[in-house]
Amino acid sequence: MNESGDATRRDFLRLAAVTAAATAAAVRPASAQVPEEAAVGCGKPSSDKRVGLATIGIGGQGTSDTKAALKVPGVELVAVADVYDGRLKRAKEVFCGSLVTSRDYKEILARPDVDAVIIATPDHWHSALAIEAMNAGKDVYVEKPMVHRISQGLGMVETARKTGRICQVGSQRVSSILYAKAKELLASGGIGNLNLVEAWWNRNSPQGAWQYTLPPDASPATVDWERFLGPAPRRPFEPVRMFRWRNYDDYGTGVAGDLFVHLFSGLHVVTGSLGPTRVMATGGLRHWKDGRDAPDILLALVDYPRADAHPEFTLSLKVNFADGSGGGEEGFRFVGNDGIINLGRDNVTLSRRPQSKEPGHSIRTFPKAMQEEFLKEYKAKYPGGDREMRASREETFRNPPEYSDTDHHLANFIDAVRTRKPVVEDASFGLRAAGPALLCNQSLAEGQAVGWDPVAMRVVDAPRG
Repeated sequence: MNESGDATRRDFLRLAAVTAAATAAAVRPASAQVPEEAAVGCGKPSSDKRVGLATIGIGGQGTSDTKAALKVPGVELVAVADVYDGRLKRAKEVFCGSLVTSRDYKEILARPDVDAVIIATPDHWHSALAIEAMNAGKDVYVEKPMVHRISQGLGMVETARKTGRICQVGSQRVSSILYAKAKELLASGGIGNLNLVEAWWNRNSPQGAWQYTLPPDASPATVDWERFLGPAPRRPFEPVRMFRWRNYDDYGTGVAGDLFVHLFSGLHVVTGSLGPTRVMATGGLRHWKDGRDAPDILLALVDYPRADAHPEFTLSLKVNFADGSGGGEEGFRFVGNDGIINLGRDNVTLSRRPQSKEPGHSIRTFPKAMQEEFLKEYKAKYPGGDREMRASREETFRNPPEYSDTDHHLANFIDAVRTRKPVVEDASFGLRAAGPALLCNQSLAEGQAVGWDPVAMRVVDAPRG
């Protein structure tokens, strides 16, 4: 690696160390992090400015988000709400025996000691709960995608503006130092002009395909089924639809809303883009034919127009829930005419090989005398060649040990609650990621390209060409 590359890597290591230290300062040390079995989070005294927190939807994601938030000193878990009694019981085991629990989220929002709420419910509840929470004076951390239907998005944006409440969307990679580094590398011109981005998130396991374990005691007695359904169509109690809700359009948004939205969020961080103008998708159910109506393979091609922040480029997206190559992989390739940025879960690599300044030639079929004359003129015009200039160069930057973008994202949220500074992923940013992600579902259903206005954040006719 050249001296400049070494210096760049040292700068990143210093940045990573500073960021990790700042994140560590904002959260409890590892020895004090929330354990799997411990009475923590309720009424813990602290010299830090107290933030009363409640979580609505204390399943796997809600529990993970809550643990991350509780690593920030001064955060007190006040209450949780969920429609399944088993999760309420488990919350007391994990967090605090005296924790206030309820099936009814309205009881949580009515509490004056709750300053902020984490909304980690199924997707079909996101917008209604976020709007109600902000109108109740609570700051909101809402899991991605922030809406179940695109039409719900502008109402959330307007409610956040009108109420002045903090609204952060939970795509944690927006806070990642690796994505910040990729943004810096792209802006530096290290790969030349961006023309293509490839993004993927593949899996190959039942749990990865949302075949979550059903509680043995699930019944109308232990589950508030009507409250779970909420705005969804009425139907008889079916545990599989509740505990594997991501598989069904009535409650979830499929691989587009669960995984593509992460990719759109990360892409917009790195490129500074507001979003695409055209989305085309294809896919279907190829393996997990278990009654779900969400595809297990989805591919999309997405057109990004030229903007102040970036040139025109095309994005390709892929999710495969039966990927026999190993599964569990995710990543980006930012492709330019002079190099590539590979962005993975734990590292980012810049590989550079500038385009040749020589046009090259194909003269083998010319007469010999003509070849000789051509080569004489060619060598005179390009005397030194450009092999050395075109030598491949590679720089890799890795996350520091124990770094967590989820912890970082929740720490950013709590800091915004305390300081009232803007968050890194507000409602507009969240809608600009969720909108084109959900348009992938619409394109698949309609069998045609669909259009998006990334400035106005609304569906439009698809542009031609």
